[in-house]
Amino acid sequence: MKVTFALALVVCYLAVAYGRYVEPWALIPDGAGNMHMVNIDPVNIPEGENEVEPHFNPEADVVFRMFTRRNPVHAQTISWDDPSSISNSNFNPDHPTRFLIHGWVEGQDATLHWVIKDHFMRVGDFNVINVDWGAGAQTINYIAARNRVGGVGMIVSRVIDVIRATTGQSLDLINVIGFSLGGHAAGNAGKGQNGQLNSVIALDPAGPLFSAGQADILAASDAVYTEAIYTNAGNLAFDAPLAQANFYPNGGRSQAGCITSICDHNRVNELFAESVSTDNHFIAMQCANYQEILNGVCTVGSYAKMGGEPSNRGRGVSGVYYLRTNSASPFARG
Repeated sequence: MKVTFALALVVCYLAVAYGRYVEPWALIPDGAGNMHMVNIDPVNIPEGENEVEPHFNPEADVVFRMFTRRNPVHAQTISWDDPSSISNSNFNPDHPTRFLIHGWVEGQDATLHWVIKDHFMRVGDFNVINVDWGAGAQTINYIAARNRVGGVGMIVSRVIDVIRATTGQSLDLINVIGFSLGGHAAGNAGKGQNGQLNSVIALDPAGPLFSAGQADILAASDAVYTEAIYTNAGNLAFDAPLAQANFYPNGGRSQAGCITSICDHNRVNELFAESVSTDNHFIAMQCANYQEILNGVCTVGSYAKMGGEPSNRGRGVSGVYYLRTNSASPFARG
């Protein structure tokens, strides 16, 4: 039984036992797998940052730590307001740049920052930039963190502007990858670049308090190529295709070898990390629509790889895709 279902039973019991309205609470995990009970009331969402927590300023509080093969372990910090931090670093404009953005209650030590970064280091010369917005994400107030994805994306976009002005790097060499709330932040970084980034990759983009049509939700137009990988859709992740290409490992709702939503949600980081460096690849079959994903039967029949480096840009990959994975590493079945 999923823990969220168990919680729903508890909420229903309280409503009946005490005869009064119970706020819609939910258990949501952080990147380390720790559960937090938060109010995700979709009606009374504070609209202004100052109504929630006036303590997060993206310009001052987001930290950008860059790794290359010349410094694979010890980061160099770059800043949007100090071009010399880029020109005096190991940044090489001839090498692809990959931004990694963590999710809720995470920070410098987020899983994707280290696991995915290391896979990029294995396969080639990259400028990997870990985006640490822990000052805004490390709060029990999920609503506050959710409302900050737009600001995080915009400051990432500003750093991209400085990189381009300082080094002349082409947008064709820049991808932004984000997990959970970070997936929507990645989309907002793409919006800030008018959809001209090479690729935006959203890893299990967060579902609670996001709805279609919102200005700061991930969109298919956020980059020349956008991809979303769903491992806990309909629970902790959004329950509909958001990107140009949408991949649903094992149907996208639960994962082989997992018994909790935490495991399902976090599995996406392991899958994408492996996709960067594996020779086996995650080969997925295209489906006609999302309902076929839910049914586990696809009728279109064309194939594409999920994730990977480089991305699927320019390969005509779009729509929804289904694939199976192994229950433990190596996950790819080819």
